[in-house]
Amino acid sequence: MSIELSVIAPHVPSICHKDQVPEFQQEMVAGLKVVSEEIAEVNPDVIVLISCHWPSTFNHYVDCTPVHKGFLTAMEIPEVIKDVPYHYPGDEALGQQLVQAGQAAGIPVIELNDPLYVWDYGTLVPLRHLVPNENIPVINMCVTLTASIEETYKWGQAIAEVLRASDKKCVFVASGAFSHNLVRGRHNKPSIAEHAIDKRFLELLMNKEYQAAYDMLPQYASAAKVESGGRHLAMLLGILDQECQAAYYGDGQSSGSWNPVITFSKKNVSSIEQVAEEVFA
Repeated sequence: MSIELSVIAPHVPSICHKDQVPEFQQEMVAGLKVVSEEIAEVNPDVIVLISCHWPSTFNHYVDCTPVHKGFLTAMEIPEVIKDVPYHYPGDEALGQQLVQAGQAAGIPVIELNDPLYVWDYGTLVPLRHLVPNENIPVINMCVTLTASIEETYKWGQAIAEVLRASDKKCVFVASGAFSHNLVRGRHNKPSIAEHAIDKRFLELLMNKEYQAAYDMLPQYASAAKVESGGRHLAMLLGILDQECQAAYYGDGQSSGSWNPVITFSKKNVSSIEQVAEEVFA
């Protein structure tokens, strides 16, 4: 049917458990709650998610496992994310179609189909907010560190072609931050210079200047230390078309990173009015 909704979602570890979220990150959680309600209204057949915390060295992987089930203890921060259970359905057939489309485009894409594979927290944390009932099939994908932004964008375009041709309603999620020059202390914000570039990139997204955002992405990713080199954003920009309009639901800092909650859909929503005034202040 179509890509009903695309989402930029944060995955900061301290929002994994709703009863442990610090005050300065509550806006992120509130925004994810609103987006979860939108997703429930869409009632999609599948969620396709790229996670900045599933890094691959050389190949692009698509998790086609029919059932995603396990317990996650995050290697980076095991005292916060420890033995967290999950049990989501997968979509093996559609995942395999994505693999085939990537390979046909000349991209090194490989199928992962392994019930023992354990999800990363960049996959699980946003889904705990966006799909708390664990009732929507998920296809998750990695970021590939040797892939250029151009290749990742091309991979996003191949994914979009498959999803638009599918008879299923789809939601795409880019799980990751904007500026991501990490420091100790979750309360810390990006530097003034890093956040100024964040704001300009956001302004392009909000005004549907997607080609300009793509053109800006390599230098933006380098200057602001965007998470995963901006690859999750490159894939998102490959997914979007000019009819998609952004809506902004809040943000929050985490250890020097900036983490907005943004959706893209073909609904009639206002642009700059959706952004809190302080974002552009």
